[in-house]
Amino acid sequence: MALCLGQVFSKDKTFRPRKRFEPGTQRFELYKKAQASLKSGLDLRKVVQLPEGENINDWIAVHVVDFFNRINLIYGTVSEYCSERTCPIMSGGLRYEYRWQDGDDYKKPTKLPALKYMNLLMDWIESLINNEDIFPTRVGVPFPKNFQQVCKKILSRLFRVFVHVYIHHFDSICSMGAEAHINTCYKHYYYFISEFNLIDHSELEPLKEMTEKICN
Repeated sequence: MALCLGQVFSKDKTFRPRKRFEPGTQRFELYKKAQASLKSGLDLRKVVQLPEGENINDWIAVHVVDFFNRINLIYGTVSEYCSERTCPIMSGGLRYEYRWQDGDDYKKPTKLPALKYMNLLMDWIESLINNEDIFPTRVGVPFPKNFQQVCKKILSRLFRVFVHVYIHHFDSICSMGAEAHINTCYKHYYYFISEFNLIDHSELEPLKEMTEKICN
């Protein structure tokens, strides 16, 4: 029997504390609107569309933070099965390997165990979404000119989490009764990046068959 969402993805298994929106802000209201649409049972293709009169960068910011929270939660759930022994390389099967580079501690693409890669990835994303120069929260402060490029990079790297979880840990997801939840999260993510052309579709090749199965 499938477990309820609260049982499957418990808060104590998240990799990082959830990033929250300040009540009373426009972004908080957008977040509530997006969550209400999700819970209403509407077609996810429609849920991701930009609401009339809203700023596209605000809409993207809300979703990037939400996907960070939700994907972080999904990986936190299977992280106990993802060790240096079981996953010595951050990969998606035999064909795809992801190396870490951040321009600071890792100036060149570096092969790492999946768990180490995930830790660095979540730290990197968290530092970006908490940076007021990139994700401004104060009223009247504009987004930087490269905001969407930064978001594309974040979303591209979050996709790698889906790749690793689906290919290497899907049995664990199924054993917990969480298959429907991760599929819904992936569909939401996929429709959103497609709606706003936020990822080159060649990067989605590792999950092509899964995407065709659950998103078409």
